[in-house]
Amino acid sequence: MTYAISDMPPRAATHGFPCFVGIDLGSTTSKAVVLDEDGRILGRGITNSRSNYDLACRIARDEAFVDAQMTRLARELAADPVVEPHVSVLRPSVERSFRYRQHVRQLATLRRVCFELAAGQGTLEGALAAIFDEMEREAETMFSGLRPRPSSEFFRDVAGGQFQALAEKIAAERRVPFETVVGVLDRAMPRVENEPDDLSFEGNARDALGRALGRYAKRSDVLSAAVSAALDRVIAEPPFVVRSVGTGYGRARLPFPKEQIRSEILCHGLGAHATFPQTRTVLDIGGQDTKAVQVDADGVVTGFQMNDRCAAGCGRYLGYVADEMGLGVHELGPLAAQASHRVRISSTCTVFAGAELRDRLALGEKREDILAGLHRAILLRAMSLLARSGGVREELTFTGGVASNQAAVAALRELVDEHYGEGRSEPLRINVSPDSIFTGARGAALFALRGPAAGPARGEKMS
Repeated sequence: MTYAISDMPPRAATHGFPCFVGIDLGSTTSKAVVLDEDGRILGRGITNSRSNYDLACRIARDEAFVDAQMTRLARELAADPVVEPHVSVLRPSVERSFRYRQHVRQLATLRRVCFELAAGQGTLEGALAAIFDEMEREAETMFSGLRPRPSSEFFRDVAGGQFQALAEKIAAERRVPFETVVGVLDRAMPRVENEPDDLSFEGNARDALGRALGRYAKRSDVLSAAVSAALDRVIAEPPFVVRSVGTGYGRARLPFPKEQIRSEILCHGLGAHATFPQTRTVLDIGGQDTKAVQVDADGVVTGFQMNDRCAAGCGRYLGYVADEMGLGVHELGPLAAQASHRVRISSTCTVFAGAELRDRLALGEKREDILAGLHRAILLRAMSLLARSGGVREELTFTGGVASNQAAVAALRELVDEHYGEGRSEPLRINVSPDSIFTGARGAALFALRGPAAGPARGEKMS
């Protein structure tokens, strides 16, 4: 099931569970958060942003609805006296089986598109067949619970990493140029991402549930019937949106009334406060800009600074660095954490980044040492914004996609201690949520929950 971007019909026109949606349409990723009527998070969804913002928005929101339905299913299972003793084993198994189902569907589509692009090239087709056969075998263990979860949430990263690793070996064995094999993937992936499969809850839940039960040693007819009935109850009440609020770099593209659009600054301030109530300062490093925000005890913005003229020091810059080094963005932080020392980086300008990186590598500097210096340089720019916004007061919350980068977090902690730690008996508290990238979307969803009756928020004129 795919839902339109605009709000669904009001309760009188449909049935199901009411929810409130926040959408953060970012320059590199699009996020969605679904709240229930009590403001509790039911679901989260994220996808790579692309030139088609409308599609990115729909995919992120559909994924959040899937996550919300999975949450509701878990609650139904826990509330059933027959199922409750088995929930601790069944719930993660069902979730893994569901993700496996989604993954293999996308993998089948990627395989089909790659073969369409390689049609008539027998040797290339043979190499692709060997690669995809192995990827399908690996998928079984990837979602079995016996291996760590993939380091990235995105199919592009997971499948792309597997494909390239296998292509290095298989292309040599089949005597096909590696660049030719990977070139097929590069052309195929945008088509796969822009023509999504049915990844919905309704389209995959029964298969996932059957797979999970089939592997459970303590299954019985009574247990299977109770689990199936719980799933029926969830499917019988699909989500419908009472209200949506949009934010983010691409928020102007959202087809919502003006009163249902909020600035990133307001949403990150409110979202950070909801996650960590003692927050008074927020640092958001997103794909396109960096924002330093001051909030009061209610999460209302009282001041801010942002660099909206240059992408230096933001997610876009890190993406450029990753491309220069032949890495995924999610690999930068772990690699930087292995550094033995920091290389001093003179510029974080994207125009000069490639040349400086190549120069440093040519001088024999290690990639991890260069990346350690680069992360510190990025956070030094952020510290300047924090100082101009009013400094760091009480608790600082780090939000945005870059907050999931362990090297960036380490650099921030070090710099905050250097600039604001003197005379303190203990370090300033720095909050980093595992779901930091969803902070803006959560803030937008909270504005949706408050509704138009709440009136305009203070600082609403801020962009």
